[in-house]
Amino acid sequence: MRQCYEYPFSKSTLDISACSPFASGQNGADRDASRIIIESLAIDTVASRPPACIIDLGRGGERPMARRVVFVCCDGLGRGWVDPKRTPVLDRLRGTSLWCAAHRAVFPSVTRVSAASVATGCLPARHGLHGNRMGLVEDGRIVVRDVGKPDFRAHLRRATGGTLLVPTIAERVAASGGCVAFSNVSPGAAYFLDPEHFGYVYHRAGSYAPGGASIAAPDALAVSHDLAGDREMTQRFCVEILCERRPAVAVLWLANPDLTLHGAPLGSPAHLEALRQAERCVLDTVEVVERLRREGEEILLLVGSDHGQETIGASVDLEDWLRAQGLAACVDAGDVAVAGQGTAALLYATERGRPALLGVLDAMRAEPWADQVVAGQDLADHGHVARGGIVAAVNMARQDDNNAYGVRGRRWTVAEPGKPPAIGCGQHGGWGDDEVSPFLIVNGPGCAPRALSQPTCITDIAPTTLGFLGLPVDGFDGSPLPLAC
Repeated sequence: MRQCYEYPFSKSTLDISACSPFASGQNGADRDASRIIIESLAIDTVASRPPACIIDLGRGGERPMARRVVFVCCDGLGRGWVDPKRTPVLDRLRGTSLWCAAHRAVFPSVTRVSAASVATGCLPARHGLHGNRMGLVEDGRIVVRDVGKPDFRAHLRRATGGTLLVPTIAERVAASGGCVAFSNVSPGAAYFLDPEHFGYVYHRAGSYAPGGASIAAPDALAVSHDLAGDREMTQRFCVEILCERRPAVAVLWLANPDLTLHGAPLGSPAHLEALRQAERCVLDTVEVVERLRREGEEILLLVGSDHGQETIGASVDLEDWLRAQGLAACVDAGDVAVAGQGTAALLYATERGRPALLGVLDAMRAEPWADQVVAGQDLADHGHVARGGIVAAVNMARQDDNNAYGVRGRRWTVAEPGKPPAIGCGQHGGWGDDEVSPFLIVNGPGCAPRALSQPTCITDIAPTTLGFLGLPVDGFDGSPLPLAC
């Protein structure tokens, strides 16, 4: 069953603007964006010195392929924001590509789980990563940990014996051209693209080669966690990865607009600027891919996002609520726990605490801040199973009033320890319509330009990638996208 919310890119200058389908009608900003200039990267000219870490083309080593796949993720860019005025680059690109008009996220609609689902082509029930925050059974009690922390995988291995339960793209292409990922989101979201080190993952918190060897300066990715960092990362990606190293699969995961929206309202000038800057990164990548195609390469380009965003209206502390329902002892003992996911939560319990938690779910359903509370077999409708301590999931309620910029809808969010809610700013995590509506554009050989009305999901990215490369597409929850008419 599909639970993907069908409901219910020394100095290096590469001027490629003349080769681009976007060259016609460019304004000054777009012309600037179509010229890739790397002035101050902490690396020598890549043509004269490839990074030391790629000399060995063994496990995970990349080598030129007859076909390649490039995926660019604009984190948190909801499908409804793709239009001629706010995102003209994406709008023009979708006119020459396969546009997935009913594309959907997974639940929770958060980046860390989305990264795992993109990497594996599977829902959380299959790959085993529950959310941005996840309950682990440690010493007989539920301990909720932040999946975004660099050390989370160590905690997960101690608690469960491993990380993801199914292979990633990096594992599947390790002997067939390899995978390189550049990411500027949280460390956890970056590392769950390839948690067992079959390929290369570059992140500001630490970069790793196949087998887990740490990549040292100057080859490590040292960028800032902001719009400028996204831009610098894209410039290096386009020259070093796309033009020089040429792995079978290359992933560029931008922090924005999601990062900006966690501190700014939807529709605000800051949001619109984040969209513009993300588009510059997309345009750089598109221009390079177009030039490489003109040189004879077969490259499938996917540009999309992982989830959308909604507005924070108010917040509730679910642990305090559980205490008020008489479960204080269970919460204090670690027999009942809440893993907030922004506009949703996963509720955990040990076998000791399970009856007490189940006993208050009807009262939770009656609260004005609760949209839906699901448990047991109903979790399967949202891509989860009652395993690993998960008992229930709650989607927070929505009000239909507008924010200051005319964007409709305000959501209740789940309070997290030490993280005050940014009222009026963006959030996501539940199964509301806007937050589960990412976008996906597929452009490449044999890909007929059209709008695809049938439901698609971020779990379709992995099988589409493997299928284009001529590799097996079994073992996925998602399906290869129909590229031809």
